Amino acid sequence: MKPNDLKRLAPAREAADASQAAAARLADRATAEGLVDVALATMDSPIGELLVAVTPMGLVAIAFDDDYRERVVARLAREVSPRVMEAAAPTDEARHELEEYFRGQRHRFDLTLDRRLMGPFAEKVLRATSRVGFGELATYGDIAARIDRPHAARAVGRALGSNPIPIVVPCHRIVGADGSLTGYAGGTSRKETLLRLEGSVL
Repeated sequence: MKPNDLKRLAPAREAADASQAAAARLADRATAEGLVDVALATMDSPIGELLVAVTPMGLVAIAFDDDYRERVVARLAREVSPRVMEAAAPTDEARHELEEYFRGQRHRFDLTLDRRLMGPFAEKVLRATSRVGFGELATYGDIAARIDRPHAARAVGRALGSNPIPIVVPCHRIVGADGSLTGYAGGTSRKETLLRLEGSVL
């Protein structure tokens, strides 16, 4: 690249930086004035970029990359509030705890959760799932038994597949009766990565 090319690029970079700064100021002001019902921010992780969504009630969603994120954002606008905005500050605590988890420094999340995207049965399943600790595994049948629905393993699997707050609500710790890695919305490779990070025996 020639020196003149760099000179031409400089104003564009300055304009982009100014635009980002203006957007950040707008997000901060909207948050301070209570105009943001769902705050969004992205973060890098060993399983790809994550979208983190937080409401005044707590962490409401974590979405993986690709079109899955778009569906989650559309659902948030439809079922929680249309006032959805990229605003990093409200998501800081959630992103910080996730970063600690991925570094192996956190085995338990202390975040308040907003469970509005969970149906009644799914919420019951996911509360039982939350009690499966770091480094532990359970089967779909185990979770069905824990909620007094011993013959509902398939329904449990569907509920886990709809989990709006993966990782923090650890549906990745639930495996098939034979130990197989099945039924994870983020794909089996992500599930395996998370279990290896936790030192689970596969």
